[in-house]
Amino acid sequence: MDVQENINQHFRPEEAPFITEAETWIATAVSQYRPYLTGFLNPRQIYILQTLVNGQDGVRVHFNGGYSSAEQQRALVYPDYYVPQTTDFELQLFEIVYPTKFAELHHSQILGTLANLGIDSTIFGDIVSDNGIWQVFVAENMASFFKLQVDHIGKIKVHLSERALTDVVLPKIDWEQASGLVASLRLDAVVAEGFNLSRNRVKSIIENGDVRLNWMTNQHPDAALGAGDMISVRHFGRVRLDAVNGKTRKDKIKIDLSVVRS
Repeated sequence: MDVQENINQHFRPEEAPFITEAETWIATAVSQYRPYLTGFLNPRQIYILQTLVNGQDGVRVHFNGGYSSAEQQRALVYPDYYVPQTTDFELQLFEIVYPTKFAELHHSQILGTLANLGIDSTIFGDIVSDNGIWQVFVAENMASFFKLQVDHIGKIKVHLSERALTDVVLPKIDWEQASGLVASLRLDAVVAEGFNLSRNRVKSIIENGDVRLNWMTNQHPDAALGAGDMISVRHFGRVRLDAVNGKTRKDKIKIDLSVVRS
């Protein structure tokens, strides 16, 4: 199977713009014989880029989001002679300093503040926390911008303090590994399998706007999924579709999931 057939079989039509952009990154690394650094990518984009690179000779890709289990990661696409270094990924870790005795921060507040800065979402990565400590990874060349712009989160006065990457607090997320069978790779089918819910209930949850697919609200129960997709379900938790492993004799699709429950 050639690369184009692989693209047509495994990727969705709406992913075409990202595929085109990723192919440009690969072409740049190959034609200019130099590494190319991307912004922060989500797990599905990482999967797509890795698949595209695997179909090319003389080029490789490495990912880094600041810590080993990062969801949002920058990619370095590079000629196979090159040896990537951590500094190549140009990451800056910030700790959010705030009056912990009098205020409490939440992930949604921090994400909302960053999203409202008017910048591309690929400029910042994971937001991590442990025991009231909140940190965020950003692109190094935008560090000064973040320090200047982020002085409040909601009504809480804050400031950003630089930290070494080795100072990251590791988020405590207890992912459960699971395997299952679904009739299709529809959004409602995978969510139902992940949380052991009925399809009718999941359909209602999705149409109510309580489900995010790759960090964007998705109200289409029939949305097609692929490996690497991340699903967040309000009040239930998150499901990551890790792998699609073919079909059974009864035409059921075998999948591997990671699930974290709220």
